[in-house]
Amino acid sequence: MSIICPDCHAELEPQNGLAHCENCHKDINLEARCPECHQPLQVLKACGAVDYFCQNGHGLISKKRVEFVPV
Repeated sequence: MSIICPDCHAELEPQNGLAHCENCHKDINLEARCPECHQPLQVLKACGAVDYFCQNGHGLISKKRVEFVPV
């Protein structure tokens, strides 16, 4: 899933809950969502690792499957 800048519609890369638009020079906050139920995920951070957990019964979600949406 690609993330699109809401202002200029450029494609963005997510990094640690943010995406930076080079065209607009803006940082855009992103929310991690479950690919199954599309609800917000709980972000678990420990020892430099970031994991995602769905509280709606889908358990741990792989970083590769997380949907990031602009907030």
